[in-house]
Amino acid sequence: MIQLDQSVELKGLENKLDQLIEQYDHVKNENSSLKTKQDSLVREKAKLLEKTTLARTRVEAMISRLKAMENGS
Repeated sequence: MIQLDQSVELKGLENKLDQLIEQYDHVKNENSSLKTKQDSLVREKAKLLEKTTLARTRVEAMISRLKAMENGS
């Protein structure tokens, strides 16, 4: 009887361990996916900041030219 109880308990522990391993694998894959997405978003943000800076520089140059034209008239 004790042998049977131990066998049932061992089976339960094996099932719980299998579940934990499955959850670990899922979280590990999700973490990897999130890191990849974060890297992509960081690169995209850098590109957008660069474009914004370029646009700001161009707009400021246009404003300067317009002011110069206005003052020259």
